[in-house]
Amino acid sequence: MIDRCGQGQSGSTQQSASSGKDGSGQLDTVANESGRDSSPRGKSASTVPGVEPERHLQQANVTQTSRDSLDEVLDEIRERGAPLGDLEVRRIKETVAARLEEVEEQLRLDVREQSLQKQRGMVPAPVQRLFARLRGLIRPKIGMLRHYPPRPLRVDSAYLTAGPPVPAPTISIVTPSFGQGRFLERTLYSVLEQHYPMLEYVVQDGGSTDETLDVLDRYDARLTSWTSEPDDGQADAINRAFSYTSGELMAWLNSDDILLPGALAFVAQYFATHPDVDVVYGNRILIDENDNEIGIWVLPRHDDRAVTLADYIPQETLFWRRRIWESAGGRVDPTFGYALDWDLLLRFREAGATMVRLPRFLGGFRVHDEQKTSVDHALGVRECDQLRERVHGRPVGVDEIVRGLRPYLRRHVLAHMLQRIDDRLPRSRQNAQIRPPEPQLTASKNDG
Repeated sequence: MIDRCGQGQSGSTQQSASSGKDGSGQLDTVANESGRDSSPRGKSASTVPGVEPERHLQQANVTQTSRDSLDEVLDEIRERGAPLGDLEVRRIKETVAARLEEVEEQLRLDVREQSLQKQRGMVPAPVQRLFARLRGLIRPKIGMLRHYPPRPLRVDSAYLTAGPPVPAPTISIVTPSFGQGRFLERTLYSVLEQHYPMLEYVVQDGGSTDETLDVLDRYDARLTSWTSEPDDGQADAINRAFSYTSGELMAWLNSDDILLPGALAFVAQYFATHPDVDVVYGNRILIDENDNEIGIWVLPRHDDRAVTLADYIPQETLFWRRRIWESAGGRVDPTFGYALDWDLLLRFREAGATMVRLPRFLGGFRVHDEQKTSVDHALGVRECDQLRERVHGRPVGVDEIVRGLRPYLRRHVLAHMLQRIDDRLPRSRQNAQIRPPEPQLTASKNDG
């Protein structure tokens, strides 16, 4: 579910097994306001009244601002593991600038065209369709869970060759689980097949009665430990699992999500070379029930203001140092049933954490119909409003959230557009293997 927090949630324990990801809620409101997608649904274009010229002028000005700040985003592209050459950067800049100039000019021309059409009483259907496409170019994609039809999940070949630092810090990962047996093996496989040398991996299951126990039995030798017993919800399961760990770096991965190849080595390498950083996260790939890619969330640089208004940080890509975990209370707050990850992030912030967005896809967020529940959405609205009031000292209305997030979302739109161009560059890519070969043989602990 996309909620008033801004984050989709994965259900993985007894109390939250079906928490939603259905795309409803305040985040879509924020994205629509920022992207100004004003075309009514369910009407033919020929009967839709024209958008006011002032709205298109505002879109044009937004696009011009985005074009002017393109250099900042290109600097972020250079931070990636395989930096782009000057010639390649210039070509990307010229391509994107030309695209944005076209959008900007078309929006300004539309103001004049609409004025003429308004005199004739209506806007033709082709014009409406044209501007619907243009609006799509500048509409935020974070908050949307299905961007395009399913396609094979592919990653940059460099992801598969990333190596950990020497010495490698211990990474402690926990997976809270309940009733997600059909996805659990893919979650475990995505972590264990990275062959990270210093890994603690603990699964805390809430007493599942589906195929979960069969999966855990098959992976018993490769897990640090696992338990299946009743718990008091997702936060309780996470806290129990972390109590069995001691690693310097920490993360939790829900039982229907995945880590992308090389993520652990990349994160460990970054922490090793940036000792002042406490928390990192990255971009997310949206996947369906069959592990196909259906969208991406490309995030701009970390924005401390934005994180107090909405939780856009992909939970499955979040890693942190144990020192900040201890400083923030050393637990996930069990009083939250929905916004527990945002609460943890805000407590990290209150503890003085230095947070960094890594310019890399780190995790896959699974979208499936079982997670749609109106009950969980209502809970999410209450909890996220509660967190905003805690941070700001007062209730925060939708209009203020929209205004506060608009600069962040504009930077996101540029980052997303650059990523799509980068995806079209001639670069070696491979299918991501996140499903084990059949049958998956049980390995011994000595197999590594």
